Amino acid sequence: MSEMVQGNKDWRVVLAILVCNILFMSASYTMIIPFLPLYLGSELGAAPEVVNLWSGAVFSASFLVSAFTAPIWGRMADTRGKRLMAMRASFLLAISYFLGGIVETPMELVGMRMFQGFASGLWPMDLAIMTLYAPPKKLGMCLGLMQGVMTAGGVVGPLFGGVLATAVGMRMSFFVAAGALFANFLMFTFLIKEPPASVKAMAERRRQKASGAEEKTGIWTTPILRNMLLTGTLTAMIMMILQPILTTYIKALAGDLPNIVFVAGLVFSLGGIAGAIAAPLWGKLGAARGYFRVMTLTMLCAGLGLIVQGAPDTLVPFAVMQFTCGLFLSGIQPSINAVLAEQSTAAIKGRIFGYLFSSQQVGSMAGPILGGAVATFIGMHAVFYVAGAIMIVLGFAVWQKYGRAA
Repeated sequence: MSEMVQGNKDWRVVLAILVCNILFMSASYTMIIPFLPLYLGSELGAAPEVVNLWSGAVFSASFLVSAFTAPIWGRMADTRGKRLMAMRASFLLAISYFLGGIVETPMELVGMRMFQGFASGLWPMDLAIMTLYAPPKKLGMCLGLMQGVMTAGGVVGPLFGGVLATAVGMRMSFFVAAGALFANFLMFTFLIKEPPASVKAMAERRRQKASGAEEKTGIWTTPILRNMLLTGTLTAMIMMILQPILTTYIKALAGDLPNIVFVAGLVFSLGGIAGAIAAPLWGKLGAARGYFRVMTLTMLCAGLGLIVQGAPDTLVPFAVMQFTCGLFLSGIQPSINAVLAEQSTAAIKGRIFGYLFSSQQVGSMAGPILGGAVATFIGMHAVFYVAGAIMIVLGFAVWQKYGRAA
């Protein structure tokens, strides 16, 4: 314990703490989010004819608010400290989950989700802190492992949430999530130090500001940073484009199976299981062979996989492609994170990952809207073709711009 508190000199210690942090954060979120429509109807009294409208409002409220606040928290992280902003996010998220367990009306739940969007920003701070501690040769592995744990939490969370809701009720799930996020707050308070490079950068920034020579860094006017942030937006959009139709599509392929809910959940989770396995491996490969090469490869293979996934009319080949797509989709985000880390200084790490989080929130809002529109006017198969085509075009664009020179 004392070794951890004295400065986190070993990056492996920091990585282990952040891995626990990310698992708690991801599992807490996903053990609740899939069951919010049921929570609205069974606990909060939403009428069946409007429960879908309330669900849409509840889901989007957090994305909308965090898209605006994430850059603000990122800027504050560069001036006040990444660790402090991680503590802020953990503590406020714990409060938001606690509030979710005591709300009584759908509107109060929407308000809770808006507050959750205001509180968000823990994931970008985890990334910023780790990129400042990790040795350059280990950066890809660290970011890949963090992404894999994030994905694994997304698989474990709904399973644990379903068991917990069945055993003790859905409100208890919120209180358990609040406890997990408060544990994260304690980790940052007692076990994590501000990265030395960040401390040095903040001191230099204060010195420059006092002398009137503060350097301005244009993130959106720096081509490689801007392009990677836009790539993050489009990638998030593609990953979310299937959300409105995926469960319905699986049910249609499965037919009249007696345990259809379980089967749908299992097939749905295959992509996450594959991603949790593959993400650390993609991170290592990116460090060895080049992040742009891995980014291009995974984009092109994921795009082709999505197109093929839209073709089957039976469940088994669809499930195989769900797993296959998960293997490749998991390699994109760690590569984007690593490029942003390599191309930015300690002085702007908070802003970089704050902007990335904001751009991903925008993509996460746009994806379901586009997917729902395509499914409504063209058909559910077309959603896979559109998602795959966009991913392939994006992969070729990255290769043309950066991959050839990598």
